[in-house]
Amino acid sequence: MNQLSAETGFSSLSLREVAREAHIAPTSFYRHFRNMDELGLTLVDECGLTLRQLLRQARQQINNGGSIIRVSVETFMQYVASNTAIFRLLLQERTGCSREFRYAVARELEHFKAELEDYLINEQEFSASLAQLQSDAIVKIVFSSGADCFDASSSERKQITEATIQQVRLVARGAESTRRSLTQSCSQNKP
Repeated sequence: MNQLSAETGFSSLSLREVAREAHIAPTSFYRHFRNMDELGLTLVDECGLTLRQLLRQARQQINNGGSIIRVSVETFMQYVASNTAIFRLLLQERTGCSREFRYAVARELEHFKAELEDYLINEQEFSASLAQLQSDAIVKIVFSSGADCFDASSSERKQITEATIQQVRLVARGAESTRRSLTQSCSQNKP
């Protein structure tokens, strides 16, 4: 992860560079992974799992009061600030050359959307279709904002975080307004 940067993507890393950074012989690498792609896919999976666990923990803390949007976005942004290299890997490989990587990143994004959809359906009582639209918009906004934080200063990250919170709130308010409108429309059409 120390070798990844805006200029150096995962696909440009060599097995020798990774082995040297890990202080192992290149042949020892194969005890853990079949090839570099397997290492990268493992990193993508671990990143997604770790981040989803952090967001679940953040949602559980909301039971004590507080804004789920604020806590979730702040948790996400803190993760990005602390794990820029792995998050950069996710975003770079989302459109990278490897089909396997693109599918792995897309799968991780789908996991985020699905967990948010479940929350919106089970906790907020949204319809499946409205929860799907809302979760898709929120995940796109938050991940895009996370990318904006890569080279940002601490004060710029705070501004990006606050703007992201407001954007997500707008999506949530729009979804709530749509739900009310659909509910009123349905009740007016009943005999």
